[in-house]
Amino acid sequence: MYNGQINPIEHVSHFNQRMVVHSKNEALLCKVFPFSLGPMAMRWFDSLGVSSIDSFKELTQAFGSRLITCSRVPRPLNFLLSLSMREGETLKTYSDRYWEMFNEKDGDFDNIVIRTFKVGLPAEHGLRRSFTRKPATSVRQLMNRINKYKRVENDQQ
Repeated sequence: MYNGQINPIEHVSHFNQRMVVHSKNEALLCKVFPFSLGPMAMRWFDSLGVSSIDSFKELTQAFGSRLITCSRVPRPLNFLLSLSMREGETLKTYSDRYWEMFNEKDGDFDNIVIRTFKVGLPAEHGLRRSFTRKPATSVRQLMNRINKYKRVENDQQ
């Protein structure tokens, strides 16, 4: 499903891979393609004039040229370095903001991601103390430990 977060050309490539057995049937490709579109792209598709597209190639070119401006540019690592838990903010809210930024980062920096999440927590936070005693060695461990502390935080409210 195209959600605007990947390059539209990449989406077309994935679509073509899924439809490879039907690659010679242009009419079918044109009819099925809209089912791979999210709401924003579907609005674009619905706005196309009747008979304004003559081939699947033309459809995908129009899709790519129109929606390339909507795709997100991956953020550099320094965006994660600027995040910290705000006063009065819950762990859930902080971790939600953090993972949203994490998913937009460019590159594989898991060890730095683990450290920046920890450093963003207040020094007195139990989760930060937990990471000091026993550091997480993978993003999966980090997420599991955060979820454990979020459940505790929810139980206390």
